[in-house]
Amino acid sequence: MTEQELFEHLDTWDNIEVVAASILNAPAEFDTLIQLALNDTRQKSWRAAYLVDKIHDEKPELLHPYLPILIEQLKTEKNASKRRHWLKLISMNKIEEELTGFLFDYCINTFTSGSEAVAVRVHAMQILFNISEMEPDLKPEVLQLIEQEMEHHPTAGIRSRGKKLASKLFKQIRQSSD
Repeated sequence: MTEQELFEHLDTWDNIEVVAASILNAPAEFDTLIQLALNDTRQKSWRAAYLVDKIHDEKPELLHPYLPILIEQLKTEKNASKRRHWLKLISMNKIEEELTGFLFDYCINTFTSGSEAVAVRVHAMQILFNISEMEPDLKPEVLQLIEQEMEHHPTAGIRSRGKKLASKLFKQIRQSSD
């Protein structure tokens, strides 16, 4: 299936499940879907990112080779829906160590941005926590950021995830200092 054919199938929500099943049965088509999600700027192209997310739920291994590309895409992605899906997917997977520097800085800026959607910020917070699991010296900084955002931008999503992650970080920091 070409990118154009795939885009036409994604034009209506009724086709999403059919397209997902088709790609799950023919994983070679996943590359076409990823390319459409990453490179297409048409209004409805975010549906391709949504579909990548749904396919990831069933076969996460299909996404693994593309994770560095998704992280790189964050540098230029303007579509908030795509950023939400990319950050969610990144937060659910192991991050290559050489990508953590950029991703940590990007997620700090995203998490503390008052102009980003709450879901985007929550996924950025999760990635900050995940990176702190790889780099324990960052735990105090991540805890401080989470506490600051819960105080200054206390949306339901930030508070809910923030309380869970802050509690874990506080326990981990306390245990490491004992």
